[in-house]
Amino acid sequence: MDLNFELILTLIFLLAGIFWLLNKFVVKQEEGLVEFVGSLAPVLGLVLILRSFVVEPFQIPSQSMVPTLKVGDFILVSKWTYGIRLPVLRTKVIEVSLPERGDVMVFFPPHEDRYFIKRVVGLPGDKIQVLNGLLYVNGEQMQQTLALEEANSARSMVMTENLTGVEHLMQKRISPTRLSQNYSSLVPEGHYFMMGDNRDNSSDSRVWGPVPEDRIVGKAFARWMFWNEFFSVPSFDRAGKIQ
Repeated sequence: MDLNFELILTLIFLLAGIFWLLNKFVVKQEEGLVEFVGSLAPVLGLVLILRSFVVEPFQIPSQSMVPTLKVGDFILVSKWTYGIRLPVLRTKVIEVSLPERGDVMVFFPPHEDRYFIKRVVGLPGDKIQVLNGLLYVNGEQMQQTLALEEANSARSMVMTENLTGVEHLMQKRISPTRLSQNYSSLVPEGHYFMMGDNRDNSSDSRVWGPVPEDRIVGKAFARWMFWNEFFSVPSFDRAGKIQ
């Protein structure tokens, strides 16, 4: 399970807030441990607000979203696009909008509390099928065309897929793996069907099922840096909007 940074930040902020109150109304130090820890409360509070309600940075850890996102990409995730949620509790308090087909979304999968990032391919009520490497939504085939400008290999190829009007790059094996041979599912109400752009190398809703609405974290909207090795130089060549 990933480190719950949000919970840790919230607890540290609450501790600093207690020290701030102690120093203001009880101890009243001009310098010292109580004054120092209390002085951190406003900064920690601002960080918590920005991270919980505005935008949160993530680093891509796996190849499941290649070629859209690569291992080492640093991305920004909007925390308000799909509604304002309380930190830690994840309870939605303000409705904003709902996920749309084609969105790249960060969420907690149904089976564990660990951040995942995939693409929304199925909305509530949709019938999803994957047959011989082709995606069907409600019986309609999502068109795929070979992306000639992308590098292909003897085993896989990069395609441009059209998700009912949203075009994006995806990668698939020339000979589909078990994940992409013959799959069918109906998306329940209040759930979303998630798939990786690296279709034959992605643990997604084909494995652990659709994602409940209350497990949504936010919408990934931009890459801002690429840094895949500690001693390497960060690159900004891939910075830009996530398609």
